[in-house]
Amino acid sequence: MLNRSRRLRTTPALRDLVAETDLRPRHLVQPYFVQHQKGVSEIASLPGIVRSGIHETVQQVEKDLKRGLKSVLIFGVPDAHEKSPDAKGCHDHEGVVPKAVAALKKAFGRDVIVMTDVCLCAYTTSGHCGLSDDEGVILNDETLPLLAEMALRHAEAGADIVAPSDMMDGRVAAMRARLDGAGFTQTAILSYAIKHAGAYYGPFRDAADSSPKFGDRKTYQMDPRNAREGLRDALLDVQEGADMLMVKPALPNLDLIWRLREAQLAPICAYHVSSEFSMVKAADRMGWVSGDQLMLEHLIAIRRAGADMVVTYAGREAVEKGWIS
Repeated sequence: MLNRSRRLRTTPALRDLVAETDLRPRHLVQPYFVQHQKGVSEIASLPGIVRSGIHETVQQVEKDLKRGLKSVLIFGVPDAHEKSPDAKGCHDHEGVVPKAVAALKKAFGRDVIVMTDVCLCAYTTSGHCGLSDDEGVILNDETLPLLAEMALRHAEAGADIVAPSDMMDGRVAAMRARLDGAGFTQTAILSYAIKHAGAYYGPFRDAADSSPKFGDRKTYQMDPRNAREGLRDALLDVQEGADMLMVKPALPNLDLIWRLREAQLAPICAYHVSSEFSMVKAADRMGWVSGDQLMLEHLIAIRRAGADMVVTYAGREAVEKGWIS
């Protein structure tokens, strides 16, 4: 037999020599849920992930940096009184996200890459990602100035990258214009370019207290039955000024990560979302799977599909437990 593929699988060294995909700490982005209150609080549906005060967040980021995790994605968990129908708390100078960003930049400067989520869902009383009218219609154009102002507030605090996850049409152009007009031409935009509506976000909504109070998000998040729609919107985001593109959730959309990689030269990020993480944790707790091995295989599959970076709740575990080096 002339051809034996197994010849290159015989030892770990040989397998490493011909490996097509690598996974390093630099590829991972660790999410944080930051609150005004001091201390930390557990999130039952996201094992090992917490809501943390600003001081505690800085302490944990310092530990992560020492292990090689240099990128963080900040989600604000505002107090109940900061929620309102007009979501004005989203661009408050004293909001938890600007404060957290400023604290991280003061502590670590350029050593840490600070990304911030830009969305209204945690700030509206409705829990929706945009403003709504009396009939429950999500108002696209009326939401854009708020998102742009929110992005500016994060940039003023020192954010390196703002990441709009709201899925309103035209939000990237609105943010780019507002940022550039205020002199923040170097602040990058990571657009949630392909983000499907569905059941993958439950634990996240627990963590961020951002579940919609009526209806669902299908009128603005994408239909998971469609592929061309996502590619079209991603390319439009690049035209509007996006520097990087996000695909979310990751595992159900490996085909779209691949197709977007083939269609676009911009860096691609994939979000290994809360349910993808929590399902592995639950199965591991039941003894049905090897959780560490399965989580690593998830991340490798996402990288293999073409993602340059992965937002994942498993980032810290990956470096702490030595899955990657």
